[in-house]
Amino acid sequence: MLVGGGRVLATGTREDLRALAPGAEVQDWRDLILTPGLSDAHTHLVKYGFSLAELSLHGAASLGEVQAKVGQRVLNTPRGEWIVGGGFLLSELGLSGYPTAAQLDEVSPHHPVVLHSRDLHMVWVNSEALRRAGVTDDTPDPEGGHIVRPLGCLQENASDLVARVMPEPTPAQYLAAARAGAADLAARGYVSTHTMAFESPEAPRALQTLAARGELPLRVWACLPHDRLGLARDLGLTLNPGGLFQWGGVKFFADGALGSRTAWLHAPGFADGSGTGIALDTPELIRELGREALALGLTPVTHAIGDRANTEVLNAYDDLRADAEARGIRLRVEHAQHLRPEDIARFRGLSASVQPIHLQADAAMIRELLPHLTDTSYAFRSLKAAGAVLAFGSDAPVAPPEYRANFAAALTRLGDDGRPLAPDEALSLDDVLWAHTRGPALAAGWDDEGVVRPGARAAFTLWDRLGGNARALVL
Repeated sequence: MLVGGGRVLATGTREDLRALAPGAEVQDWRDLILTPGLSDAHTHLVKYGFSLAELSLHGAASLGEVQAKVGQRVLNTPRGEWIVGGGFLLSELGLSGYPTAAQLDEVSPHHPVVLHSRDLHMVWVNSEALRRAGVTDDTPDPEGGHIVRPLGCLQENASDLVARVMPEPTPAQYLAAARAGAADLAARGYVSTHTMAFESPEAPRALQTLAARGELPLRVWACLPHDRLGLARDLGLTLNPGGLFQWGGVKFFADGALGSRTAWLHAPGFADGSGTGIALDTPELIRELGREALALGLTPVTHAIGDRANTEVLNAYDDLRADAEARGIRLRVEHAQHLRPEDIARFRGLSASVQPIHLQADAAMIRELLPHLTDTSYAFRSLKAAGAVLAFGSDAPVAPPEYRANFAAALTRLGDDGRPLAPDEALSLDDVLWAHTRGPALAAGWDDEGVVRPGARAAFTLWDRLGGNARALVL
């Protein structure tokens, strides 16, 4: 390749390119494999940056382990300050029901504690946090949320009851978190990411500041929450596709998540009798604001995990397809985890932004909670065959932005329990690489990324072997 000004100028033999640019510097990477640059198509980038300094509960296997970690953090935190952590999974804690505030009070009676479930659709809090939020046994469920009794867990929008009384980070702290999150991804070999809203307005502002200063180490495609779409319209938001930071999508949430039992399901629902989940943004809202988003050149992007959520989103998208195709925009479904067989073909022409890494922790839960959907959960091969564009991501900080885990899960379909989940849905090595490079580029509407050809962005990943050790190379 001949590279200059951040672009691929030409490709060919060494002799051909030396004739075109006899004075060019030669960088020889013959001992490594060079591919289009890795992209993580689903992160919450600044939230991930904050999480790097928070209490990590990933892999916690018991209530006692969580209590020990919280208790240790208490010893190193001034009395009265908030303790924030996350990463626990209900299915791994060995509890018969939801954890309670009283169990956290045993180790933290004077510090308010907020622990996010791994899927970020539930928080586990102690009594001091509930007291500061004014939540009691008599507090009614907010719209789109549920307060679990006995008190301690707040699902979906109910978590806002505590979030609104927590101290807001300063602009400097947001900037530091943005820098930390972006630097971490770049160090792992990524050249771009899509950040999915579900954050304070200060989060994208910090990323824009880094981009303006020339300090953003990777390309960012960002989503607006749908409730800020009106502001974007009034301010005349521009897409600015030429910069390292770009507004590109408008985010909706059709439902919650599997681990928190809030995924929106068709009957019979969860096999343990815990219901059919929680519906969040209505199909009518997605249709209405989706049209507004498309009129501004923005991509409707909808979180849908349960099979009912995916059905309803596909119904809404059927009414938006003509507008999207007229504008050259590809509608996106985030997660698309659990599907009815009859809905898979309806993903034709859509972006399926999926996270294979979640399969590893979810496999055992799917067999236990959704046995009737086992064969069509994380249906990567079927979605690809149906004509969907697969775009792989991690959902960091829900999971670490670890491409190796995505490669392993998509290739082997093995859960953490060592058992395969729907092994016929496995992909090839080339399929996985494409879904981590070209797929995210197409989902973002970037024709100049995820390929090696004249005019493309000179952003690559170097590998010792595909799926092995990687480093970013941005020229």
